[in-house]
Amino acid sequence: MKQMVDLPTIWEHGRATLQTLWISIIFLLAPFAYLVLSQRSKSKSVAGRSDKGEAGSTAPDHSKFDTSNIRVTKILIHPIKSCKGTSVPEANYTLEGFDNDRKWCIIKTHNNAVVTARDVAKMVLIHPRIIPASSSEAGRLEVSFPKESGCETFSVPLNPTKEELQDWENLNISLWGKDDIEGYVCQTNIGRSPSEILSEYIGLPVHLAVKGPRRRNCPPTIRFPNLDAPSYFQDGYPLLIVSEESVTAAQEHIRGMVGTQGIEEKWSSDTLQIERFRPNIVIKGAGAPFFEDILTEFTIDSHPEAVDGASSIVRLVRKCTRCVLPNVHPETGVRDKAVPLKVLMKHRRGLDPGRPRLPCMGCNGIFTANGVVKVGDWIHVCETGFV
Repeated sequence: MKQMVDLPTIWEHGRATLQTLWISIIFLLAPFAYLVLSQRSKSKSVAGRSDKGEAGSTAPDHSKFDTSNIRVTKILIHPIKSCKGTSVPEANYTLEGFDNDRKWCIIKTHNNAVVTARDVAKMVLIHPRIIPASSSEAGRLEVSFPKESGCETFSVPLNPTKEELQDWENLNISLWGKDDIEGYVCQTNIGRSPSEILSEYIGLPVHLAVKGPRRRNCPPTIRFPNLDAPSYFQDGYPLLIVSEESVTAAQEHIRGMVGTQGIEEKWSSDTLQIERFRPNIVIKGAGAPFFEDILTEFTIDSHPEAVDGASSIVRLVRKCTRCVLPNVHPETGVRDKAVPLKVLMKHRRGLDPGRPRLPCMGCNGIFTANGVVKVGDWIHVCETGFV
């Protein structure tokens, strides 16, 4: 005799099995759903419309910008990395950056690692000056120090000859953990060596090094994974651009935070110098802050209207993430305990997807050909998007 089929029992077992299966599927798919939603959120932020960064940072609203009236207001050259910069009326540039910008650096003698004002704040008071060649003598880099330091001024060749380089120590210099930058230890034929004078000022054994001819490649970015561009001793890229409107906005944020997070009362009236951010090009005219965040390609020339072929394309490849260095006052060498880093951490973090926990101010770029830029030149916007 055949056994009767208990349909209610089979249904209950089936329903329980399906419930268990669906629960398992939900748990399996939840991480993927989170990733998809996260990417959609990031895409909205990249579009620059409504999304906020990790610490309340807001992507710029494209509609606020006037792209027809942006001009170069300042050009800064920093011959020795982390030392005093010089404002110039014009500058020639190559693929490696402005002529003589970060062409020299100071390195520790025991490991050839670059020393910066992050480690020795008073480095910003070392004053390098470019002395161009004349009919009677070759160009030179003249380096002077604060009078109270007791350190004497010295000079080294601006463009050392092959014969001079043969007599200088050749070495690999370490920057950001990579010791692949070719350099030479600078020498002078008069008085004490640059190494002796700089070691006395800085307080540890160091050399002054000039960049060697071997190419140093810029690191890739999210937008440019195959980036092919050279540089000198810049932290990463040949160009750093900042707008006056962005620095003004940062200063307003500072004044709004006086009395909190260690921000002193003096910042109710003190000015945040743009030199703290050590840009190469300062621009103004977009009418709102952080235009550089979305300026991906542009040209620079003397024409109010864009002229085809007047100059080569400049590309911004990455936002410039910030450390404690801008806290150092460029005129006194004193490091503020809070400004501007703590303010940037509150208002400008979460904007670089590659380094979301670091605050950003300004953007790094590359040149695509040789050229010249002058104060007063016009910025012609070719493309906007996500930097």
